[in-house]
Amino acid sequence: MGGFVEERILIIDDDADYIEVLRHKLQQIGYPDVKAEVQSRKAAERFRQGADYDLALIDMTMPEMSGVELLGVIKTVSPNTECLMVTAINEARVAVECLRKGAYDYLVKPVTKEALALAVQRALERKRLRDILDMEKRDTPPPITAKAPFRPIITRSRTMLRVLMEAELHAASDVPVLITGESGTGKELLARAIHKASPRAQNPFTPVNMASLTPTLFEAEFFGHTRGAFTGAESQRSGYLRHTDKGTLFLDEIGDLPLELQGKLLRVLQEGEYTRLGSSQQIQVDIRFIAATNANLEQMLAQQRFRQDLYYRIRGSWLHLPPLRERREDIPLLAKTFLARYEAGHGENPLTPAALAALQRYDFPGNVRELATLLHSAANLAQGRPIAIRHLPEHLRSLQVSEEVDQPSPRPVREDGGRPLRPLAEIEKAYILEAYARLGKNKAKTAKTLEIGINTLRRKLQRYGVD
Repeated sequence: MGGFVEERILIIDDDADYIEVLRHKLQQIGYPDVKAEVQSRKAAERFRQGADYDLALIDMTMPEMSGVELLGVIKTVSPNTECLMVTAINEARVAVECLRKGAYDYLVKPVTKEALALAVQRALERKRLRDILDMEKRDTPPPITAKAPFRPIITRSRTMLRVLMEAELHAASDVPVLITGESGTGKELLARAIHKASPRAQNPFTPVNMASLTPTLFEAEFFGHTRGAFTGAESQRSGYLRHTDKGTLFLDEIGDLPLELQGKLLRVLQEGEYTRLGSSQQIQVDIRFIAATNANLEQMLAQQRFRQDLYYRIRGSWLHLPPLRERREDIPLLAKTFLARYEAGHGENPLTPAALAALQRYDFPGNVRELATLLHSAANLAQGRPIAIRHLPEHLRSLQVSEEVDQPSPRPVREDGGRPLRPLAEIEKAYILEAYARLGKNKAKTAKTLEIGINTLRRKLQRYGVD
């Protein structure tokens, strides 16, 4: 289960041989990178010095410091580390004491691979849930553990990061996922990331647009058919279900599936079996379902346009992607990424300040997809130069405010004929950007040198459209 994310696991046991037994079992169930420590005091010192682990498996009876004492140290200095106690003594009093001190569970030697897998999986799921709940309290959100699958989703928005953390948590299981959000918010991109972060990653990911399926096409495409099943069928077809066995089937625009077809889909989700057209043989499949829609399914339920039993079956977990207008802080980052992909502009700023300001004022009804298309067109017009306001569509040009133009406007001159005066905000921006560049774009050094908080610096850089 866990090999698709980079869990940090530490075994503490004074028996080196038993450490190897546990390590081997953990590797077999999908956790290849496991650290170990044979001295409990050294393990305690690791945590006191800031070592960060997702899970610690702690032997109860160790010299120098007992497992219960070590548990107390870990939960004091690293409360988000989940702890599993491992002992040869099956005694209720000891188990209760461990749970009271913060252990997640209590395992009795010899620990079977099945019991270990279940306990570790549940402990790590609780760790992820706690990280999600703690996110709002942190200045910096915790990073996504499975970085590669989620790398195509570009964001610095706290709301989006929370969605990605929940998606990563659900990826490890087979629970059906419902992804909602407006058109263009990246629902299929998120579905692919969940698949790639899951144990099914090496098997097929099959996207199906449910809006395009007629009743005849639905059965033929989903279930497949035998040779001669209907007029003109000279060959047999395996269908989406057989093709996706052991993989993930992505049901896009599930809200557009006609009501008469929803019952046929429900049986596959409930029973995991179906019958091909032209055959009476039941076929079993093992498929993880992810559905997506931009429709309001609860409203459709009230109007009896969507089956209630199907709704609760596909909504094992629910992830909602916010529209781009609710995550405007992502616009500079997305724009920079898209323009680099189009090889547009030169240097660090492929957009002029006025063009970026216009993008950040626009509501983007087509969301990220509209931003990407718009920038591609603007990059073609700019011909390798930074994109200016004149390269944007007319409806964005109208969002430019009078003092924001592509060339600096003349500033009022002092009455005594001296040097022109500039607004304080403009001077501050220039000074911060100069300091940031001279200090190698090191935010911590820049904040310290300017004697401002690092979060204040981050906010200002985001406002300037700078990473």
